[in-house]
Amino acid sequence: MTLEGYLSDYRAKTARSRELFEEACQVLPGGNTRTTIFFDPYPFYAARGAGARIWDVDGTERLDFNGNYTSLILGHAPPAVVQAVREVVERGLAFPAPSEHELRLAQELCRRVPSLDRIRFVNSGSEATLMAIRAARAFTGRPKLAKFEGSYHGTHDWVQVSVAPPVAEAGSRRRPKPIPAGAGLPPAISKNVVVLPWNDPEAAARRIEQAKDELACVIVEPMQGIGGMIPPADGFLPALREVTARHGILLIFDEVITFRLAPGGAQSLLGITPDLTTLGKFIGGGLPAGAFGGRADVMAVFDPRGGTPKVTHGGTFNANPLMGAAGLATLRALTPEVYARLDRLGELLRSRVRELFKARRVKAQITGAGSLFFLHWTPKPVRDYRSSRPLDPEQPMRAFLGLLNEGILLSQRGLGCLSAAMGEAEVERFVEALGRVLDREAAR
Repeated sequence: MTLEGYLSDYRAKTARSRELFEEACQVLPGGNTRTTIFFDPYPFYAARGAGARIWDVDGTERLDFNGNYTSLILGHAPPAVVQAVREVVERGLAFPAPSEHELRLAQELCRRVPSLDRIRFVNSGSEATLMAIRAARAFTGRPKLAKFEGSYHGTHDWVQVSVAPPVAEAGSRRRPKPIPAGAGLPPAISKNVVVLPWNDPEAAARRIEQAKDELACVIVEPMQGIGGMIPPADGFLPALREVTARHGILLIFDEVITFRLAPGGAQSLLGITPDLTTLGKFIGGGLPAGAFGGRADVMAVFDPRGGTPKVTHGGTFNANPLMGAAGLATLRALTPEVYARLDRLGELLRSRVRELFKARRVKAQITGAGSLFFLHWTPKPVRDYRSSRPLDPEQPMRAFLGLLNEGILLSQRGLGCLSAAMGEAEVERFVEALGRVLDREAAR
């Protein structure tokens, strides 16, 4: 089916969403506040969610393999989290003072994550990476940071570089150029961000060595997330740990997404302890949340005891009791058994999709780990951002719309995840829907 055919089917099912979108365009630029969820002709409007399912304002039910971009690890409206929030709401939404909820959530996260000696809360993953980078600069006295091509670390200026750059403009694979991710970024950003190649330990180490005297930190996802759920090659992350430690450069693990891989995050599976870790997504139980933390000596730059801290850090809604209660309820529900079950479901989905691609002789593949996956529309080995580019630029959108019309929600680029509310039946429904989409593709 052509892209226009998928769009025609979508329009026929979403009349009320279209009406709301047209209203929204009168008060919101482009009718939205989240670029990532917009797609032409308009996004559907959500009405409610329960467990593994989401309903739009037109009454259409879909299986949610997006999970608000991986943040709803328990699914929609899990009873234990809803009850925890309800109890807090009745006592007050926010205070100009700490609450016990902040303390208990901090204790639980520090207990689980190997690198967390001390932790602070914010309201998003973007804020978490911003403050971790600021801490690294304050601690080391150095101005620059390094990040990897194809990695997303939030919306603040310092990480909006080479997120999804045009390959023709991005320089050589082993020495990528810093490409601004959009307008509005000052020239100083590109001058102070060193872009590294993913899954190339020798080239990455060489670039780090060249900038070592100016580098405050290297920020990296233990598995490249929105860029394609691309696992690290053997020896890649240990090489980063070695070269950064040798030169006093702080290594930041961005585990905003990968924290869902294990109770202690990806770092606990890899046996690598970064200097700082950033968290977000599900740690707020579905409410806005983020956190950053790590070595006690580094995090001491925020310590206000004895006078003004080296780095001030405020935020009216940081560690609000709603987030603390919802986050703690979520973590308590995520037992080792729940993680093991999610791992099994993730591997089942990936193996069934591989079988489907092979049976249909489709030039595509699936990557990921644990409860995370990504559909790639290329036969080439996927090792980094550049090798993950689809052969047909329209294919990801056709697949997204085709699945959406079949009652399956992913991200537009192919990112997907499972929730604890799912089982084998939901996996099979996903595979069957994808098979029907592939059949339509073959008939084009």
